[in-house]
Amino acid sequence: MNKELAADPAAAARHERFGKLPERVPLESMIEEKQAEPNAGVTAEYRPEGAWNLSSCLALDLGL
Repeated sequence: MNKELAADPAAAARHERFGKLPERVPLESMIEEKQAEPNAGVTAEYRPEGAWNLSSCLALDLGL
């Protein structure tokens, strides 16, 4: 296969650029840990009278 690469300069350039896979990224470098705040993200109250419009219902969509 090296003889084929040496004969074609475009193929040799492609092999030089894309010939090997990148280095493996360790799992530890892909994980970010940060402290959670208590009640973080809780900004709205639950209102049962207004909760009916949050779920999809085929009968309501068809007006039945």
